[in-house]
Amino acid sequence: MSLFKAASIVSLFTLASRVTGLLRDLLMASMFGANALTDAFNVAFRIPNLFRRLFAEGAFSQAFVPVLAATKAKEGEARTRALISDVATALFWVLLLVCVLGVLGAPLLVWLLASGLERDRSSMDAAVQMTRWMFPYIGCMSLVALSAGVLNTWRRFVVSAATPVLLNLSMIAAAWWLAPYFQARGIEPIYAMAAGVMVGGVLQLAVQIPALRSLGLLPRIGVTWGAVRLAWSDAGVRRILKLMGPALLGVGVAQISLMINTQIASHLAPGSVTWLFYADRLMEFPTALLGVALGVVLTPQLAAAKASDDSEKYSAMLDWGLRLVLLLAVPCGVGLLVFATPLVATLFYRGALHASDVGQIALALIGYGVGLVGLVAIKVLAPGYYASQDIRTPVKIAVCVLVLTQLFNLVMVPWLAHAGLALSIGVAALVNASWLLVGLIRRKAFRPEPGWGKLLIQITVAALLLAALLFWFSQAFDWLALPEGKRAGLMLGAMALSACVYFGVLALAGAPLRKLLRR
Repeated sequence: MSLFKAASIVSLFTLASRVTGLLRDLLMASMFGANALTDAFNVAFRIPNLFRRLFAEGAFSQAFVPVLAATKAKEGEARTRALISDVATALFWVLLLVCVLGVLGAPLLVWLLASGLERDRSSMDAAVQMTRWMFPYIGCMSLVALSAGVLNTWRRFVVSAATPVLLNLSMIAAAWWLAPYFQARGIEPIYAMAAGVMVGGVLQLAVQIPALRSLGLLPRIGVTWGAVRLAWSDAGVRRILKLMGPALLGVGVAQISLMINTQIASHLAPGSVTWLFYADRLMEFPTALLGVALGVVLTPQLAAAKASDDSEKYSAMLDWGLRLVLLLAVPCGVGLLVFATPLVATLFYRGALHASDVGQIALALIGYGVGLVGLVAIKVLAPGYYASQDIRTPVKIAVCVLVLTQLFNLVMVPWLAHAGLALSIGVAALVNASWLLVGLIRRKAFRPEPGWGKLLIQITVAALLLAALLFWFSQAFDWLALPEGKRAGLMLGAMALSACVYFGVLALAGAPLRKLLRR
């Protein structure tokens, strides 16, 4: 299977996940609007997601996948199966302890993340209660991350890419059926969304079992003290733990930045947390479809190339990934910068969401758009270090970028309020990606292939024409006054025409589109 085909499969299912996630967010925006209680839910939902990104998709995956790929390449499948079972055993018991502590410590976690909710005691209490409902979600998702690492190493990308759809469908069902049921019985309907999250987590974990069993890789989790001790003594487990230390710090830096930003937003105007949340959801469309898909596909392949000492293949894969990032992330970034209001109006302006909310979400979306290329590029560049089992370098860079982000916040938040938080993240992402790129080039791990200068000129020209077209569309129509159906039709038409213009200009300019797609 070619790298592009594998990335396309991941992107296709990621698109399904993001579309159902968008439908979920549209339904929530229409039903609940942007207020103190939606802020409470978003804070409570962010806590298990923060731990998920910190442990499951963050430190654990960054340490586990390179070790698993190297073990498979050098020691064979029998030893690899034993490693998977030992890792699963160690992970299961750690997760059980973390979930118990998280449920008990929910009031402290909410206060650390959003102490501004104390202005409305009912919102603070709701956030604590929903955190307790949803915290075990981190246990489900960490085990899902283990399964994804295994399946992706065996180049089975479909299940792990499609799994997030189940969470979105569960939350949509909760909003559609459970919320009215709660409301009829005097329970705040927003609590239905917390229940939907937990059901979605259980469903995501359940579908991993047949996928792993079909490969003969379903881990055996030890329940006796002897089995647990044996798992912790495994050399591969110890290696993963050693790598997780700096990885945890690196991912923790990003999550600390998120916590600080949420804390700041909770002290701004009511609805600020929700405005940032919806902007972040739109920004995650391109970062997931491009960055996450490329990272999922490249990480095990880069690790295998490093384990085989094939430096040419390793560099060529990075080169291909970065070219694809520029080719596809640049037009997405342009769209977020000049087409933000039409996007937000078309997708969210209905029901309980007001016109003023549209403007606030669009401002945050523009801030994220500034750094979109950097946010996507990091997903390709960081695995270049992880594949070499070098996690310390990205960590050092992340720490410096965290400090820089907060310095940006000092300047931008008093000036731009919640949009300043998004802009700080965007600018810092560009710095982070540039730093990672320079590091790979200096250590001669990445050697850019010929043709970069010409490709940059071609993409720049196409992007400028795209920006002019989208700017005209955004200014020529009153997007808030248009009926919903006309807004949707006009947006789809504008995006289709924009894609034709962008890729048409690239084709006329002689950009090597087919070569990139065949890699």
